[in-house]
Amino acid sequence: MDIRVNGDRLWSSLMEMAELGALPGGGSCRLALTDADVDARDLFVKWCREAGCDIAIDQAGNIFATRPGRNADAPAIATGSHLDTQPHGGRFDGVLGVLAGLEVVRTLNDAGIETEKPVAAVNWTNEEGVRFPRGILGSAAYIGAIDVDSLHALQSTDGHVLGDELRRSGYLGDLAPGAFPMERFYEVHIEQGPVLEREGLPVGIVTAGQGIRWFEVVVDGEDRHAGTTPMDVRRDSLVVAADMIRDLHSLGNDHRPDARVTVGRLYVEPNAVSTVPGRTRFVIDLRHPDSGTLDRLEREIDALCRRAAAAGGCGVTVNRTMSLAPIAFDAECIATLEQAASRLGLPNRPMISGAGHDACNIATVLPAAMIFAPSRDGISHNEAEYTEPEHCAAVCDVLLQAMMADAGAVR
Repeated sequence: MDIRVNGDRLWSSLMEMAELGALPGGGSCRLALTDADVDARDLFVKWCREAGCDIAIDQAGNIFATRPGRNADAPAIATGSHLDTQPHGGRFDGVLGVLAGLEVVRTLNDAGIETEKPVAAVNWTNEEGVRFPRGILGSAAYIGAIDVDSLHALQSTDGHVLGDELRRSGYLGDLAPGAFPMERFYEVHIEQGPVLEREGLPVGIVTAGQGIRWFEVVVDGEDRHAGTTPMDVRRDSLVVAADMIRDLHSLGNDHRPDARVTVGRLYVEPNAVSTVPGRTRFVIDLRHPDSGTLDRLEREIDALCRRAAAAGGCGVTVNRTMSLAPIAFDAECIATLEQAASRLGLPNRPMISGAGHDACNIATVLPAAMIFAPSRDGISHNEAEYTEPEHCAAVCDVLLQAMMADAGAVR
């Protein structure tokens, strides 16, 4: 059926959502289950209910908004992403995918179209992994990669417990993770890179996602007085950590163009001006599309950290805290998206995602694929993040056509 989404309405919803947790530079800060994130969840649920959706919430706080189909027992054709953001987040990362699902529902309502199977829009909990450890957490619970008790016991960076925050927010649901029935899952997302803009393309069809591993490194030295301790007897954990970080950066460069090695979080103890740092902790983000290369890089990371620690007279532990294997998205889902883009006359190209997404988790248990929209200057995780209104509408149009085909649209 030749229908299009309401691009102005989609854009208006994006801009209204962005005001929740708004930042001075035009971005948004909605760390998972903070008041700003709860406000965003409340607004999403309100809009979905107004659009005639049924709301289900699981024990991970994932929200499933379902537009019923003629066959009430059929699993849903689902789409979604996340409403939580980075501390200096933009207006599109995650939220575009959530509100694209809502816009599909609204468009079907406007056109008077029924579907044989239900259609669902999903908001996954703590995708960013900023406030609570482990990214893409809600979808990890859905696929059984973390059990409910372990999930609820996770500590936040600001001293809260995830289970308590779910209860406080009103988003601790009764549904067991994985119990919401889905037949297929699509995720719309901004590219977060420069390829589509550079090639002048409005749509990317994501065929695979690269593997991601996180490691926490703890360097143990010795607290000593900064004024009375000679330089040659210090066991300075921060200096040793700096050596490691420099070597990690070199390791990433040595494995170009596909490797990504990043240190973006650092803690220094006791963090006092006149004390030699006795303990330094940091987190490594490692990415590569090949599992064998990831294994080799992990061994090299462990070895270089131990070398630097020994040279500086410090102890070190390197613990892997998250692992997401490289994933190939479902061939039929990819074909459905390609056909939808072709019918709409939208030029597109296949892509591999450099970032981790909830769809990468979901793809391990059911057919899934992703659609990318261009990112201006390739910028993301930044208040300057921007995707043109027409590109937001274009990827949502592709999603609409794909979901109608899968759900069995009937006017």
